[in-house]
Amino acid sequence: MYIPPHFQIKDNDIANRIMKENSFATVISTKDGLPEATQLPLLLDAENEYLYGHFARPNLQWKNIENGLVLVVFQGPHCYISPSWYETKTAVPTWNYVSVQVTGKAYLINDEQELTSYMRQLVQQYEDIDSTYKLEEVDANYLKGLNKGIQAFKIKINKIEGITKLSQNHSSERQALVIQNLEQKEAENERKIAALMKDNLHKGN
Repeated sequence: MYIPPHFQIKDNDIANRIMKENSFATVISTKDGLPEATQLPLLLDAENEYLYGHFARPNLQWKNIENGLVLVVFQGPHCYISPSWYETKTAVPTWNYVSVQVTGKAYLINDEQELTSYMRQLVQQYEDIDSTYKLEEVDANYLKGLNKGIQAFKIKINKIEGITKLSQNHSSERQALVIQNLEQKEAENERKIAALMKDNLHKGN
């Protein structure tokens, strides 16, 4: 992953937060020298340095990942930055974005107890706090049948690389102008980048 030094994420807690907030990630592997990719919701176990997920069984990418290295891309908010916002003619267009990439070794999960634990945690992560849905209350035979249609896996994290490109290479005055313009946009990505830039600027980064 190409990361200019002033954009590099050096704090794993920040990288973990980005992964959790943008957990619908892209899992990339290779088969016969060709890349394969699938977008999947992933569960991060930061303490033990694992990512958990599952493929639909008809998606045969799962057959090619066992004991192999995979790349996982977590794409955060991103948006176009117009040079017109800098109030100068000596600038060019660019793109601000947040992204984390993870490399690690993949293992298939075939143990029923481990699968059940993963599925419960996954549901807990995405269900609202006050949700009445509980996976343990689903009919066991029904759930067992559904589980036959998936292949769960875990990835032991070997390396985490992250980038927050938020105009840090420009003056605080220019950053403030970018924030001002982004906050006038209606799109969610623009507003999220503005909020991240504002937080970064207040921290003095």
